[in-house]
Amino acid sequence: MELIPGYKQAEIGIIPDDWDIRPLLSTVRIANGQVSPKVEPYKSMVLVAPDHIESSTGKLLAKETAAEQGAISGKYFFENGDIVYSKIRPYLRKAILADFSGLCSADMYPLRPATDISARYILAVILGYRFSKYAESVSVRSGMPKINRTEMADFSLAVPPLPEQRAIAEALSDVDALLATLDHMITKKRDLRQAARQQLLTGKTRLPGFSGEWNKRALGGLGSIYGGLTGKTKSDFGVGTAKYITFMNVMTNAVIDCTVFEQVNVAASETQNSVLRGDLLFNGSSETPEEVAFCSLMAEEVPDLYLNSFCFGFRLFDDQQVDGLFLTYYIRANPGREMMKSLAQGSTRYNLSKTALREAAVLLPLKDEQVAIAEVLSGLDAELIALEARRDKCRNIKQAMMQELLTGKTRLIAKEESHV
Repeated sequence: MELIPGYKQAEIGIIPDDWDIRPLLSTVRIANGQVSPKVEPYKSMVLVAPDHIESSTGKLLAKETAAEQGAISGKYFFENGDIVYSKIRPYLRKAILADFSGLCSADMYPLRPATDISARYILAVILGYRFSKYAESVSVRSGMPKINRTEMADFSLAVPPLPEQRAIAEALSDVDALLATLDHMITKKRDLRQAARQQLLTGKTRLPGFSGEWNKRALGGLGSIYGGLTGKTKSDFGVGTAKYITFMNVMTNAVIDCTVFEQVNVAASETQNSVLRGDLLFNGSSETPEEVAFCSLMAEEVPDLYLNSFCFGFRLFDDQQVDGLFLTYYIRANPGREMMKSLAQGSTRYNLSKTALREAAVLLPLKDEQVAIAEVLSGLDAELIALEARRDKCRNIKQAMMQELLTGKTRLIAKEESHV
């Protein structure tokens, strides 16, 4: 294959002429020696552990001192400007660029960049696809996956001149800033949604134009309960023309996600309960009482649709003035969670009996107010979903940028400028 002018063939692939291939440990130095977190000044320093770092983002989630964490075993000391990388479970891609001096656990490597290396460039390499896949491949062993110093030393990377390293890091930093803004917006939107649910679903705040008392109604007077699939074996799933709603679809979504149904074989001779538009779906058990009987609305009409055997359905009576989406939000929010938690029974796994569900009482306004409240909450859900989609797209763009920039396929500094 003929090379593009300005590029050369290297052992890791085609790179620009003015880039070098270097062993990782010629670009950073791994700290040696540990300090005691039980004595000053170390006990008052922030202690970073793998659990404190967000996967794939380079974001530190929490700061706690060694004393606050009750640390007693030896830790590594790192300085402002060092990269702190988690050597365990490398598939999680956990690393930060420290903007303070502190301690890290023995499950992490403090990496100090050489003078001709941009720390932010190395962070991008470590969080990038190629190093992460390498770390995953060499860490496959019995017990805890881990990359050791020898394996770190065996990794080589493409290194541009320092000005281009900085330009690449700056471009990726701009994307990180956008991601941070989106994360902040998502957090604020979640808080707003939570507050709106708490106020609107309890009647503490009324929407304009609505008044009057809310009334308690037993769920058994609002609809009937039906079971999920019965008599199925493993061979019935993944085949057939019928579809079924999974346990996680019910648990995760206030409104059933109709893009993730799975196949099941249901013969014409079988007596099974179909799921219809407007049905409310519940999980009947969970490992914690707080997660028993989450509710999800089936908002679309889908033929030949069934429910997994670990959940049950609730079909509203036609003559009851109840909005299914309002009831779903009510049961998923604090009032409904507290009610279901009090009804759950068990020790290692908690269950909710159908009798208990029928007797459970909910507080309802008139239907037009239910609909109005559900529309407000649904709108907040849609806004949050849109923000999360923007963030996910931004993350994908960053990964694509890293793939282009860290290999030199896309240049940010012209060759004649890159040595300035």
